[in-house]
Amino acid sequence: MTIKVAACQVPDIREDLDRALSCIETYSEKAGSLGVGLLCFPECFLQGYLVEDEQARCHALDLNSSAFERVLSRLAEASPTLVFGLIEIEKGKLFNTAVVVDRGRLVGSYRKTHLLAGESIFEPGTSYPVFEATGLKFGINICYDTNFAGAAVALAAQDADLIVCPANNMMRRERAEEWKFLHNRIRAERANETGLWLISSDVTGERDNRISYGPTAVINPEGLVVAQVPLFEVGMVVMEIGLSPNGRNSIPRPVTSG
Repeated sequence: MTIKVAACQVPDIREDLDRALSCIETYSEKAGSLGVGLLCFPECFLQGYLVEDEQARCHALDLNSSAFERVLSRLAEASPTLVFGLIEIEKGKLFNTAVVVDRGRLVGSYRKTHLLAGESIFEPGTSYPVFEATGLKFGINICYDTNFAGAAVALAAQDADLIVCPANNMMRRERAEEWKFLHNRIRAERANETGLWLISSDVTGERDNRISYGPTAVINPEGLVVAQVPLFEVGMVVMEIGLSPNGRNSIPRPVTSG
């Protein structure tokens, strides 16, 4: 069997929920027309990567709220299963979360377990759930999580086929240059160690003396980048993954990028 997976490299949108949802809708329509089964967007994409407490709380969403129900209703026509990052609040605590949404229905969520020093406003997650889309089993590692082998191993132990990595690498220019090619190198290690596919989604552009090049890419179980949106460009990468009966050792078929 095969499934097409896709990830978007998009502008860094902050504090503009409607614009972020419009972006998701636009790429979902495009991905749906290509027969994509799973589509990924960046870390904290819905509200923006906000790490100051007051600002984050102003935009945070409770996944059981009517406000989040309105978000889901906007995505009811999206045919791919969606993974996108958001700032979640539950009982007063903030989480850096990625949600899995299927035709406007919340399938589940993952809370980032490994937090950077600058993410002290968030509580760490405590589990690694695995989800399914069109027969493909996948789990989520958010950005910095991929620096820790255990985060990927936890998914492999549950027979996942794919690691989905929402990321936000908007960094000061000197750091961005230093990390420009390291992101894929680290993610490739996780793929190779576990024998899982990995797909990442990132923002790109410049803001407040910061820059993000990406990368948004697909990495095969051997740790090779087999498809990528060009650095510093907006676009979508699509890959058809052919799964063997046990979901492993699949053959990549690049479809399109742009």
